[in-house]
Amino acid sequence: MTSFHKVVLFTDGDGYARFRDEVVSLSEGTPAALLSPLMTCDGYQLRQSPVGFRSEFHCTGAPQWLFVLQGRMEIGLQDGSTRDFGPGEHFYSADTLPEGAAFDPQLHGHRSRQIGDQPLVTLFVRG
Repeated sequence: MTSFHKVVLFTDGDGYARFRDEVVSLSEGTPAALLSPLMTCDGYQLRQSPVGFRSEFHCTGAPQWLFVLQGRMEIGLQDGSTRDFGPGEHFYSADTLPEGAAFDPQLHGHRSRQIGDQPLVTLFVRG
């Protein structure tokens, strides 16, 4: 494998959150340990969400990677579609509020919830 699969949650031109898939080239390192170019970050946070956690629709405050360490997480979009992420899975959350817009919970953002019988543990890496 010479690339890394990056799932991106973003705000489309119409204001709705959507998913897209991108490829990150693993162009550095050695054949035994391929690496992406170095990416900067502004810090990280760990979060534990109890069984039954669910959020209302919201936008990401600042673009960040989200890695699921334990449990399962469902991300729901305004169009009714969902994607589930489990341990070791990730996405890049960049569905920020469009500049100059006032948040509309019927249009903007995504919702998230813990699914299954294990608490959800996630790692957020800003940048």
